[in-house]
Amino acid sequence: MSRTYGTISFNSKDHCWTIQAEPHITLRLKRMFERIDKNQHGKILVKATPENTRDIEWFLQRYDMDVSAGDRKIISQLANQHRDKILRLENIVSGKYEAAEFKLALPPRDYQTVAAEIYLKNNFLLLADDLGTGKTISAICSLCDKRTLPALVVTLTHLPGQWQKQIMKFAPDLETHIVKSTTPYPLPTFLGRNVDVVIMNYHKLAGWAQVLAKYCKSVIFDECQELRHNGSARYGAAEHIARSVDYRIGLSATPIYNYGGEIYNVLNVLQENVLGSREEFEREWCQKNYDKTLIKDPVAFGTYLREQFIMLRRTRKDVDREIPALTKIPHTIECDSKALDRVTGSAAELAKIILTNAETAKGEKMQAAGKLDSLIRQATGISKAPYVADFVRILVENGEKVILFGWHREVYSIWAEKLADLKPVFYTGSETPEQKEQSKQRFIHNYTNLMILSLRAGAGLDGLQDVCRTVVFGELDWSPGVHEQNIGRVHRDGQKDPVTAYFLIADEGADPLMAETLGVKGEQIEGLKNPTQELIEKLEVDPNHIKRLAEQYLKAKAG
Repeated sequence: MSRTYGTISFNSKDHCWTIQAEPHITLRLKRMFERIDKNQHGKILVKATPENTRDIEWFLQRYDMDVSAGDRKIISQLANQHRDKILRLENIVSGKYEAAEFKLALPPRDYQTVAAEIYLKNNFLLLADDLGTGKTISAICSLCDKRTLPALVVTLTHLPGQWQKQIMKFAPDLETHIVKSTTPYPLPTFLGRNVDVVIMNYHKLAGWAQVLAKYCKSVIFDECQELRHNGSARYGAAEHIARSVDYRIGLSATPIYNYGGEIYNVLNVLQENVLGSREEFEREWCQKNYDKTLIKDPVAFGTYLREQFIMLRRTRKDVDREIPALTKIPHTIECDSKALDRVTGSAAELAKIILTNAETAKGEKMQAAGKLDSLIRQATGISKAPYVADFVRILVENGEKVILFGWHREVYSIWAEKLADLKPVFYTGSETPEQKEQSKQRFIHNYTNLMILSLRAGAGLDGLQDVCRTVVFGELDWSPGVHEQNIGRVHRDGQKDPVTAYFLIADEGADPLMAETLGVKGEQIEGLKNPTQELIEKLEVDPNHIKRLAEQYLKAKAG
């Protein structure tokens, strides 16, 4: 009789495997299953997911254990479930599987139908295809399947109308309704027919969660990086709806904006515990750096997400939709030190609070950090605003249509005054959705050659690529995903010319550190999205950037 090294039994109550093994076997198990709490002794608990169970099946081939006949049957069933799922999805991607026909008014591209098929077979998906490749169309394809209706589309504040137009264009037989208020009301009917697709923005989600959880069978989270922060009413509402429907898809070319740990929150809405518990995820994939959660190896993690069909990510090259080149040009620009000098007293006091070793309340330090960031970034924007305006004027007067990105109203005011004769239109947080749409149409139809767009207002905006090939970042964002989204407004499918993105960087204030910090954040995003791509440069920059900003500020003033 062959030797056994321990026992494995199925715990149906907690849906996990209980493993008791000899010490050296337990050590091997802990090395193999990174998610296992290394502090467990004696009994080892492993979640009974199909993926984990397949690994246990493989482990038993090397180290046989005592397992009841019933439990061996469960191991075989779950392991085969995982094998069959991966094989089926691989066949769809490779073209060996005859995909269903999605009958839209305009035919979708093959790669768009592949994404829809994978989503429908898997019941969930993070679709992270390159900007401008048509993720929206893949999602609309899925609405041809009656099992997904009624459906909910959740998007950014300025995009419900755009979604409604796209659905009317590709699936005109579907009845749509854009939610008008945060308070639920009876959904309309059309000749006795209920709404097929409810469209709303993230801000209205919390008020409608209970109603839509009962009404809908699927949910499309557009620009799903909006789900990166858990604990909010919006996040809780998204979770509640996602747990109540049969199909869930997230769309975003930039599923994380800052550090890789945010991806857990996004994916946990789309499929609960797909990465294990938060503690398991952090043990297996992450490292802590100050108060930030970083992915230890973004390339390996991105590969895992793709191999397990948790995320589908195709570049334009992958889908044969390459567009003209993108050139990014960082350009150092002058600034007026007086604007920075005016905040010296307040900024210095805030910096000292952040850096003090005294028993200062954590809340007070966090509040000071937020104020310092806002104060210095705004002062930096104001200090370089006239010079940014001069730079943009040269581009426009040389015949370019330009999108100028900024953040602070005070900066917009300076640009508006300096560039008034160019009749700029605004697409920022101050305009209503109707005013935003008017600005877009005026820019497209040549009323003006200059659009001033907020860094955080343009995600998902489409149509600008037909008329514009030049963007200018007059102010920076801490998150490279924001820059990537904004460049994607013009560097997307339909663009016929090479695109140029200018980053105007002051050599004082917040800009130098922001430009440096964006390096490590960019590494996190690229590793996840393009897992086979080697990152050329690994910048070990302290992610506690506000503390560094305080240190840099006090050092500069002391000098």
